[in-house]
Amino acid sequence: MASQEMFRRFIGIDYSGAKFASSPLKSLRIYESILGKTGKVATEVRLCKTSQKYWSRCDIAKWLVNELGASTTTTTLVAIDHGFSFPFCYFEKYQLPLNWHYFLDDFSHHWPTDNNDVSVRRLRKETKSSKVRLRTGDSKWRRVCERRVGAKSVFHFDVPGSVATSTHAGIPWLRYLRQNLPDNIHFWPFDGWNPPKGKNVIAEAYPALWKNNFAQEDRTPDQHDAFSLATNLLLLADSLTLAPLFNPSLTPSERITAQVEGWIFGVK
Repeated sequence: MASQEMFRRFIGIDYSGAKFASSPLKSLRIYESILGKTGKVATEVRLCKTSQKYWSRCDIAKWLVNELGASTTTTTLVAIDHGFSFPFCYFEKYQLPLNWHYFLDDFSHHWPTDNNDVSVRRLRKETKSSKVRLRTGDSKWRRVCERRVGAKSVFHFDVPGSVATSTHAGIPWLRYLRQNLPDNIHFWPFDGWNPPKGKNVIAEAYPALWKNNFAQEDRTPDQHDAFSLATNLLLLADSLTLAPLFNPSLTPSERITAQVEGWIFGVK
């Protein structure tokens, strides 16, 4: 089991798959909390660019590389609000190896949404593109974790706050992080359910699990989602109830499936 004292810093990211990788988006928000430094609440991380007010997906990825790659004794748990992988039946349909790292490469080849001139919306409209047609899914397909918590499918597009769009825009940036932080990062649970001490951890999150625990006050819905992630993780760590969440209650079969499909941190 992960140690209660593993993490001192917690980052919550509310994601968006709108527009392009370099587009500043008001809906992209980052909050962070640090045990013993920020009290019992998270504070917003603002973009340090005089010419740009809001984060882009590219900015966030580069910021994480800089923050997590720095030599520091403050180990960080990062919670990002989008799917990290696809349902098991997707791997079966396209005869993909049951390997998340291979999946990252394959998906990024067919959906290169980390390129500045590519968007999820544009790729979906290009119905004549064989690359896109070869790698699509069904909105009825859901991962084990989604069924357990009642979350929408990562293929459920065209609804408000669609996790499908965020997921299809965000997965190539997970690959970017993996390539640029090879020795300093643990993608949970793909790299194992129990992160080694000293590793920074990146996990999939679902703000709906925790956002109703806090009054929204003057925050926008996107700010509140990121705030809730970073604040709740801090409170869990402070109350010594964080570690058990790294090992949800799963059957042996579900555990094997979840290491391919991924798991939402906090779903027991």
